[in-house]
Amino acid sequence: MPVVFSHVEYCDMHFVYGFCDGNACAAVDEYQRRFPDRRIPSRGVFSRIPQTMRETGCLPSVAMQSEREVVPLINTRENILEMVQRSPRLSTHRIASHIGVSHMQVWRTQHEEDLYPYHDHRVQHLELGDPAQHMDLCQWITAHSQLLSVILFKDEASFTRDGINNSSNLHTWSHDSPHETSVTKFQRRFSVNVWCGLLGNSLIGPFVFNNNLMGNTYEVFLRNELPGLETNVLPT
Repeated sequence: MPVVFSHVEYCDMHFVYGFCDGNACAAVDEYQRRFPDRRIPSRGVFSRIPQTMRETGCLPSVAMQSEREVVPLINTRENILEMVQRSPRLSTHRIASHIGVSHMQVWRTQHEEDLYPYHDHRVQHLELGDPAQHMDLCQWITAHSQLLSVILFKDEASFTRDGINNSSNLHTWSHDSPHETSVTKFQRRFSVNVWCGLLGNSLIGPFVFNNNLMGNTYEVFLRNELPGLETNVLPT
């Protein structure tokens, strides 16, 4: 392994080499005369200084240090990409903590490889047999499109204290979108139930239920509340 001198020593060598008009033998003698307590470089060290500066733009001490840092940087980059390939849903913080690098270094490596954190798309949870029933309904509606203007499309939504999730933490690193999904709302704790309908081009509602949406509650709504809502429809 070549001997590495300090930045100050290389600066003094470069000065002495120029002082001696590029004569390496004279530079060795001049350097020893000026700095008798230092390590004395060989003629090759003096001649390599200007060559290294022309090729790298820096002193040999900096160039050699950079060469040493290349290997661990390459290894770190490969470790990051390997973890992403093995577990594409891991967060950058988890990857950084596991490898022992900064969070920003993980981000830079991902972006330099054109990797993007695609977020999950929330989809409705389907029970066994639901897809076939949904397809039958779509085909029936297509065959009877004249009925669309008189069909009341409605939906209810339940809002609970724990019903809000931070979807920004759900992502998958990939070159192309993997179209990942997250199934949610398996456990329902109702607190506020809201009903809304669509009739033709008109919006009906919304209507807020004071209690849990049970069968008898919904029947009372259909008989007593819905007719009044239909008389005050809002155009969409």
